[in-house]
Amino acid sequence: MTSIGAPDHHRTAGPGASRRPAGALAAAAVLLPALLTASACGGPAGAADAAQDLAVMTWAPSDTGSADRPGMTALADAIGRELGAKGGLGGRKVRVLTCNEHNTADGATACARQAVDAHVVAVVGSASQFGTNFMPTLESAGIPYLGGYGLSSPEFSSPLSYPVAGGMPALVAGSGRQLVEAGCKQISLIRPDTRVGDSLAGYLSGALKQTQVKLTDVKAPEMSNDYTPVARKAIGDDRGGNCVLSALGSEPTSNLLDPYRRLAPKNTQFASVIGSVQQSVVDSTGGDNGPLRGAYATAWFPAESSRVWDGLRATARTYGGGATIDVSDPGVQTTWVAYEVLKQAASRVDKSRTLTAKALQTVLDSGDPIDTGGTTPPLSWGMTNMLPSADSPRLVNTSVTFQQVQGGRLVEQHNGFIDVRWVLTNGKPPA
Repeated sequence: MTSIGAPDHHRTAGPGASRRPAGALAAAAVLLPALLTASACGGPAGAADAAQDLAVMTWAPSDTGSADRPGMTALADAIGRELGAKGGLGGRKVRVLTCNEHNTADGATACARQAVDAHVVAVVGSASQFGTNFMPTLESAGIPYLGGYGLSSPEFSSPLSYPVAGGMPALVAGSGRQLVEAGCKQISLIRPDTRVGDSLAGYLSGALKQTQVKLTDVKAPEMSNDYTPVARKAIGDDRGGNCVLSALGSEPTSNLLDPYRRLAPKNTQFASVIGSVQQSVVDSTGGDNGPLRGAYATAWFPAESSRVWDGLRATARTYGGGATIDVSDPGVQTTWVAYEVLKQAASRVDKSRTLTAKALQTVLDSGDPIDTGGTTPPLSWGMTNMLPSADSPRLVNTSVTFQQVQGGRLVEQHNGFIDVRWVLTNGKPPA
């Protein structure tokens, strides 16, 4: 894991008042405006301090457990400081607000309401699984949701959402192609026993079209204290050509790795998707001496060692303010890409005009490609770029990267991006 700075003990201003007694709520109502005006990156009240400033917001859960993504808001703070030092966005002053959504529906809704109250032009590079709760609030205010982490279906369907990566569908489809290339003869997919898990099995099945690879669907509880039966079923007879693909979340995958290590398969190849397995997980499980030695991983972006992340590393180091920002974390990387898109889009709005949410949306909807510095292919959200899918039309970036654990590090296993759009549209493999 490559981290910049020291442990981050800063808590962004966020919701959570719904859990407090009535007296505490009344006190908070009095104190909150003063607290928020004291910081440029805490909440909406700062909107009244400088009416000419441009405001954006980034939210993510913090201090909640395994779902936490504090590096995303820490990076947003760092980008805000850097923008302030370098003249803002397209020559306009900008304030970056952050919010802790506490990994709750109420928290996500409260963050969205803060964004509306602050008149932000966009919510950028954020993470929340409660899209059904926060997207209606943003849609009513006409605020674009730019570069969300892809944890909920509205992020791939709302006309105000502009995702920069393809979420779990692209990762699982890409992993199928990666494992076909790796010579797998049988793939055991370990996935949640949910409706979402059912769809992941469908994507993997589509990726195996016109191959002789056998698919075994291993349903697993989303949370369990013992994944030994799941690991044993996935490993099966442990013969050559057997591969196991974990499409569980980050915490369940970590819990799965312990029984997988104890079962010690000799011939089965392990694979997962980025976010469920990332460099910090490789490190914590023993690196090259752990169960992830040689494991395959499918990602949205290039490996952390790539030069495309030099700007991210420099920003985190110079403007991080002492916060820990793990530049190998896919949430941090997603936030970086989202802000790169924001910078490009803002620069295309005439400086003589006010940069509003509507003006930004017009640029993003134009279909003109936006260069993200090699972190993704050029991105476009015009009508011709939409995915022909009733469920995920906004999933415009269908490219992934192939990585592998070598020498204890996740490194590129294949040069460049691999487009799996044909899988996601139920098409035929390219010739």
